[in-house]
Amino acid sequence: MSLLVLYNTLSRSKEKLEPLNDRRINMFVCGQTVYDDAHLGHARNYISFDIIARWLRHRGYSLKYIQNITDIDDKIIARAAESNTTPESLAREYEERFLEDMSAIGVKENVDLYPRSHDYIKEMRTQIQLLIDKGYAYLSEGNIYFEIDKFPTYTDLSGMKIDELSKHRIESEPGKKKPYDFTLWKKAKPDEPHWPEEFIWEGKKVVVDGRPGWHIEDTAITNAIFGPQYDIHGGASELIFPHHSNEIAQDEAAFGKKPMVKYWMHSGVLRIKGEKMSKSLKNFITIREVLKKYDPEALRLMVAFSHYKSQIDFSEELLKKAGTSLNYLYSSLSMIYNAKESVHMEKETEKIINGISLFLDNEFSKAMDNDFETPQAIASLFTAISSLRNVVEKNTYVDGNAKKAAINTLLNCASVIGILKHDWYKESLSGEVASMIKERESLRREKRFEEADRIRNELKKNHNINLEDTEYGPVWYRERNSSNRS
Repeated sequence: MSLLVLYNTLSRSKEKLEPLNDRRINMFVCGQTVYDDAHLGHARNYISFDIIARWLRHRGYSLKYIQNITDIDDKIIARAAESNTTPESLAREYEERFLEDMSAIGVKENVDLYPRSHDYIKEMRTQIQLLIDKGYAYLSEGNIYFEIDKFPTYTDLSGMKIDELSKHRIESEPGKKKPYDFTLWKKAKPDEPHWPEEFIWEGKKVVVDGRPGWHIEDTAITNAIFGPQYDIHGGASELIFPHHSNEIAQDEAAFGKKPMVKYWMHSGVLRIKGEKMSKSLKNFITIREVLKKYDPEALRLMVAFSHYKSQIDFSEELLKKAGTSLNYLYSSLSMIYNAKESVHMEKETEKIINGISLFLDNEFSKAMDNDFETPQAIASLFTAISSLRNVVEKNTYVDGNAKKAAINTLLNCASVIGILKHDWYKESLSGEVASMIKERESLRREKRFEEADRIRNELKKNHNINLEDTEYGPVWYRERNSSNRS
C-alpha cells in the first residue's frame, strides 16, 4: 500500500502521516454552534472530514474522532432572546436537529463524541488560571484576555504579520492592552448564562462572574480528552484566523507542549453566487431543505467530487449531476450483481474482471493516500464500474467468484465515500423491461426519438422505471421517496 501523506496548513506542505502513538490517531474537528439549522457549507466541511475519518479507519488506524458542540455563545443568546426562550432550551433544540442532520448524511456514525461546551467550564477555568499564572493572561474591567504580544509564534498558522491582525475579525473592547488580544472569560451581562468562577489574580482570590470566550472551549475539551498534544485538528479554512491561531496560543502557552497539534487540516469554503454561504449573509440553504429533494448520498458525492481543500461554487446543477452519477453507479452495479454466473467462463475474461478489481484497489488507494484526493478516487471508481459493466454487457455469463470479488471491491471503495449503502442494486430487471430498454437504445441510435420517448414514458408509468441519458450511457432507476424531515 502507498505512503499516506496529508497537507499540513502549519508547514504549508504535504507530510507523511506519522501519528504520535503508533497506529492510534486522535482527531478533533471544530463542531457546530447550535443556534440554527446546519446549512450546506457545514455539510461540506463535516462530510469532507467524515471521508477522511473513514479512510484512516479503512487503512487500519485506531481513530478517536470528536467534534464539539458550542452551546454557550453570543449568537445563541441573541437568538434565544428573539425567540422568547432560554439559551439552554434553544441550544438543546438545535443540537438535536443538528445531530439528526449529521445522521441523515452519514456523518454522526463515525464521530465518537460530541462534547458540549457547558460541560467543561471547570476545565476552562483551570486553563485560564494557568495562563494567568504564566503571565499570558490579564484581568481588565471584569474580562480576562490573552496577551498576544507574549506569544511570539502567534502568526505562524495564518502567515499574517502582527500589524495586520487588528484589521481582521477583532473584538473591539476598551479594557484590552492591544486591539488584537482575545477574550478568555467574558464579564457577565444581565439575563445571560454565567458562572461565578474564582481566579487568583495578583496574589488575591477574585470571583469573576462570567462565561467563557469562544476559543477557550476547544482547547479545554481537547486537553481533557486527548491531553495537551494530539494528531489532527480539522475545520473550515475561515477558522485559521483568529480561531485556530488563538487555540494554538492558549494551548501551548498554558500546557507548555509544542506543537499542540501535529497536523492542521482545513477544508475549503462552499460559495453561492460568488459569496461564502453563511448565516450572517442570509444566503444559506439548510441540509434539511436539500434532503427533501435529493438523496443524502448525492450530497456526499457532490462534496467528494471536489478535493477537501478546494472551494465549491454551489449550484443546484451540481447536486443534479451528483444525483445522476449516483443513479449510474447503482444501475451499473445492478447489472453486474444480476449478471448470470458460470464456473465455465473463459479464463481470459476472468482475468479481465480480476484485473479491473486490482486496478480499482490500487488507484483508489493511491488517490486517497495522496492527501485524500477524492476526485481521483471517484474517477477510478467510475472507470472500474464502467469497465465491469462493459464486460457484463458483452458476455452471456460471468465467473461467479470473480464477480463477487469485484462487487466487494466496489462496495469497499464506495463505503469510504459513504455511497452505495443501499441494497437497491440487488433489484433485477424483468426480461420485458430489459428488452424495452434495449429497444429504446436502438431507436435512439436510429434517431427515432418519438418512439424512444414513448417507451421511456411507458417504463415510468407501468413499471416505475426512470431512464436518464448520461455521458456514461443510459441509466435506469426506480422512483424512491425523498426525505420528509422538516
